[in-house]
Amino acid sequence: MPSQATKLSISERAISNSRETRRLRRSGQVPGVLYGGTEEPFAFSVDERELRHALAARGAVLDLELGGKTTSAVLKDSQHDVVRGDTLHVDFLRVRLDVAIHAVVPLEFVGADDAPGVSEGGVLEHVLREVNIEALPNEIPERLEADVSAMQINDTLFLSSVKAPSGVTILDEVEENVVATLTPPRLEAELEALDAELEAETELVGEDGEPAAEGEGDAEGEGDGAEASSGDDKPADGE
Repeated sequence: MPSQATKLSISERAISNSRETRRLRRSGQVPGVLYGGTEEPFAFSVDERELRHALAARGAVLDLELGGKTTSAVLKDSQHDVVRGDTLHVDFLRVRLDVAIHAVVPLEFVGADDAPGVSEGGVLEHVLREVNIEALPNEIPERLEADVSAMQINDTLFLSSVKAPSGVTILDEVEENVVATLTPPRLEAELEALDAELEAETELVGEDGEPAAEGEGDAEGEGDGAEASSGDDKPADGE
């Protein structure tokens, strides 16, 4: 389904130092830059809550509103606090709605529970999770779907099996990119790991099943050493 633009109000801001930027963030605003097209880059600030809601809404295109003027744009980059997850900065790219652009969309599975290989205990692995596409800004889908409902054990699903909506072109190599694999149950691998663990325990216990006596080798070594020492300490004849 084609994406619909979401409106987002922004305010012009002066490019300032780090202290002013931190003060801006403490007030609940997020700094950003709008660039691209034939116009100069434009520094703005936006309410953090409104930005979060806008980015979570359906559609890739945002209508940025400033002083009665609306600019169509897409999110190009964002920076986040690694601890709290707060948005620290955003970059938006101006777009023309009649010109196709590149985008990255998530790839999701459908029908995993119905796959015969899964029912038999096989392991379904999600290999490719994002796809590069080209489409008009308002035609960018929220996601692409890979139907895995017919996968058997030992099957491999390639990107060529994913159907893109009308007007959307997949840019990745469809014949080379693996989307999913369905491997046999991992019981054999688990048994091999168990055998390795038992083998390690056997080396510690001993072949006869009894723990090796500690210090046996040392005691013999000490006896040899004592005899040698006794011989060396014997007074020489004539002393």
